[in-house]
Amino acid sequence: MQLKLGLPKGSLQDATFKLFEKAGWDIRVDSRSYQPMIDDPELTAILMRPQEIPRYLQDGVIDAGLTGKDWIEDNAADVHEVCELTYSKVTRNPIRIVLAVAQNSEVYAASDLRGKRIATEYVRLTERYLASHGVTDADVEFSWGADEVKVPVLADAIVVNTETGSSLRAHNLRIVDTLLTSTTRFVANHTAWAEPEKRAKIENMAMLLIGALNAGSLVGLKMNVPRASLDEVVAHLPALKRPTVSPLYENAWVALEIIIEEKEARDLIPRLKRSGAEGIVEYPLNKVVY
Repeated sequence: MQLKLGLPKGSLQDATFKLFEKAGWDIRVDSRSYQPMIDDPELTAILMRPQEIPRYLQDGVIDAGLTGKDWIEDNAADVHEVCELTYSKVTRNPIRIVLAVAQNSEVYAASDLRGKRIATEYVRLTERYLASHGVTDADVEFSWGADEVKVPVLADAIVVNTETGSSLRAHNLRIVDTLLTSTTRFVANHTAWAEPEKRAKIENMAMLLIGALNAGSLVGLKMNVPRASLDEVVAHLPALKRPTVSPLYENAWVALEIIIEEKEARDLIPRLKRSGAEGIVEYPLNKVVY
């Protein structure tokens, strides 16, 4: 069994490779190659634009891949969504696909776009959005990018993705409406999902990728604690956390281990030390599977 995997080329590529590395896969690719080498005989990978991945999935060219929810919707692709993956600075928070115009524009709603020109990379998504608002005579044209500079000279409005809106504000644009919010999704075509071996492989990959994401903000703490101080030390631990407590050779001491949010360790470690804990070690995590 070999699973054909589509990986996003471009802004998500490095973050995707790092996520796979934490999940247990080493991916290497030459700068001029579109076929990465991956240390798993059950996987073959190809780099492609995330905009194209939903279409190639639906057509059965690849079995599974990573792409944005926005591109799934733009392609109206019939694919199986396995899981959501929020990673990299681009997708740590959901991006929004928005309709934007110049600050002094007379467009305040989708219905005001009749007869107007709209520049976007999301042509099909925009056309369906306009049709849902009864606008059928707008000119929606494909744009290769730099959409913000096209308003108002080359276009009356744009549909673009944004995380913070800072680029839109910098170009004196305002948001009229949000078409959808988007994060990265791990998706499969229906034929691969229906095959037991391929489905098992896809589910295993999803489990490990999510585990790698779970570990991103977590660290492990382990320490030695006198039995006489155990209750005091445990009282400092974050609520709802259950530490692992193991006896040591010396009966008067125990070993305590816990997983916490990395940001909590800074304030917690000094309190643990003052309460009697010794030999405190903080260590990074690769995967946390719930």
